[in-house]
Amino acid sequence: MNNQLVVGMGEALWDVLPEGKKIGGAPANFAYHVKQFGLDSIVVSAIGDDALGAEIIDNFNAKNLPHLIETVPYPTGTVQVELDSDGVPQYEIKENVAWDNIPYTARLEEIATRTRAICFGSLAQRNVVSRITINRFLDAMPKDNDSLVVFDINLRQNFYNKETLCNSMERCNILKINDEELVTVSRMFGYPGIDLQDKCWILLGKYNLKMLILTCGINGSYVFTPGKVSFQPTPKVDVADTVGAGDSFTAAFIASILRGKSVEEAHHNAVATSAYVCTQNGAMPELPSNLTL
Repeated sequence: MNNQLVVGMGEALWDVLPEGKKIGGAPANFAYHVKQFGLDSIVVSAIGDDALGAEIIDNFNAKNLPHLIETVPYPTGTVQVELDSDGVPQYEIKENVAWDNIPYTARLEEIATRTRAICFGSLAQRNVVSRITINRFLDAMPKDNDSLVVFDINLRQNFYNKETLCNSMERCNILKINDEELVTVSRMFGYPGIDLQDKCWILLGKYNLKMLILTCGINGSYVFTPGKVSFQPTPKVDVADTVGAGDSFTAAFIASILRGKSVEEAHHNAVATSAYVCTQNGAMPELPSNLTL
């Protein structure tokens, strides 16, 4: 690993789907797909001292996915996933699990000093231990204009609050949000009656963001940068399930930006990648080479 690490930090868990369990968690999905684009990525999380935790490590090792996964005295995380008639997942996320308790260690701090980009969300901040660890990691990252701090908001159930969201948006320079989450955030922040795009411009300016990524499901996606917006329609594909599609979008976009692509090129790559992931079962399919070159 070099000084250009891309980190996915937060929940590593099992998605328990109707057809069986699959490895999941947004940060792990993100890091896995970033690696497929040829960059040095690493998953940071925690597992329990149990069979499910050992299986996560075996799974990451089999995928050659680098990881810093601490073992803590809590059970490995699981999520019960039910798919609706459109293949859209509904989640029941177990509480007080290992990834709620990611410790901040000397080794983790050393990784932070070599990190070029990080992606984190709101879910792993529902517990104070992991929330403090994420913030300490951000504090230890290089302070330069090239660092990408991605807050993929990922609102789940009731595991978020205004204080955590405000702090995370102040700490990030790229915000990733979907249309439903944008409605929730705008209600919370006091501007519910404004057009979706106007809400994005407000957030971009209020938090001095480099970019704001808005995904709208079948209605396409937008990337807002100061003074400019990129739009891409959503391709029509045969959907197996949408688990992890958003994470693959973020990974492809960030990997493309780090490889020197324009915002428009990165956006196109992200849309194509997430569309492919929707045609596969589970969050971590192998991507075809035409997407990752």
